[in-house]
Amino acid sequence: MPWRPSDDLAQAVALEVLLHGPLPRIELARRLDLAPATLTRISAELIDAGLLIEAPHLAERRNGRPSIPLDVVSDAHHFLGIKLSTDSVMAAVTDLRAEVVDYFELPLSSADPATVVQGIHAATEQAGSTYPIDAIGIGVGGVVTREGVVTSAPFLGWTDVPLAAMVQERTGIPAFAANDLAAFTEAQHWFGLGIGHDNFAAITLGVGVGFGCVANGRLLANDDSGVGLVGHWPLDPNGRTCVKGHRGCAEAMLTVPAIVRNASDAMGRPVDWGEFLTLVHEGEPEAVRIASDSGRALGRLIAAVANLVAPSLVIVGGEGVELADVAAEAVQRGIREDRDPRAAPVHVELTSGSNTSWCRGAAVIALQGYVLDRRRVGSRRG
Repeated sequence: MPWRPSDDLAQAVALEVLLHGPLPRIELARRLDLAPATLTRISAELIDAGLLIEAPHLAERRNGRPSIPLDVVSDAHHFLGIKLSTDSVMAAVTDLRAEVVDYFELPLSSADPATVVQGIHAATEQAGSTYPIDAIGIGVGGVVTREGVVTSAPFLGWTDVPLAAMVQERTGIPAFAANDLAAFTEAQHWFGLGIGHDNFAAITLGVGVGFGCVANGRLLANDDSGVGLVGHWPLDPNGRTCVKGHRGCAEAMLTVPAIVRNASDAMGRPVDWGEFLTLVHEGEPEAVRIASDSGRALGRLIAAVANLVAPSLVIVGGEGVELADVAAEAVQRGIREDRDPRAAPVHVELTSGSNTSWCRGAAVIALQGYVLDRRRVGSRRG
């Protein structure tokens, strides 16, 4: 069933239910400032079109008749979200509310664009054997235009690759590509911890350090989005240097490779991320020191974000999100050091750093491209 509301008002009603539902008609009318008769007409059209359903089992009985909420048919649409590495395609299938219903990985023989597109096609066929896929989203660590052209992705060795067009031509399914952090932030915005927050920030820790921001209900993005500029934000004048020679920047203090390298040097042997976390939990002094230093640096980065953009929430995710947990006290210390004591406390929430969460973000980009006019991707009604 295609998502095709008859006009802008019907689209507004359908989106409000998608993002905030189930909702009774009286609440929908209040939220959108619609006359009850107008809302009744529009909701009837959307029900007839198969976009909305009545959900009587969710009705709340108070005095008088129960108000029957309207809801979307979440399993009527499915989206494929793709995360790429140099040797694999990671894929998640979501429904219309971005709930992950399947996840799998396929190997890649190379990161050549043609090989990657073939891998995405194989993932699409595998997902499509069980779920009809309405759109495909691909999250890429790099600079990606609104048209889905990857202008720069150093980890893949790509420059000016029209990825979305290549995937759409190969699969015959609408395809959208975006910077992976932008996709992650949009997933939090529409269906995650960012729900109800018109102003929030996202920080991700992993191979790099990422920063995303939603302000006044819209994702902030420009031509530099995806360059990873926050990675060189100075955090510790006594810290180690990054590959660019910056001392104590976010890349040197907060990335998983940097922390693992520091731990390996301190222990005199190779230490991976999982072992590092175990050593911290066990109280190994050098591991605790490294975690404390990096946790304090993370707190200072959170404080800088809070001071500059005044978000109501800071979401921390990515493969290295456990740092914020094992070094929670140091994180809070870093926040206090760079935050005026008169300012409100910074609300920080942690979210999953799994590959599934990145794929879910890519699927949300596909979902947005499907239900919104392409020019409006990234916008959201309050």
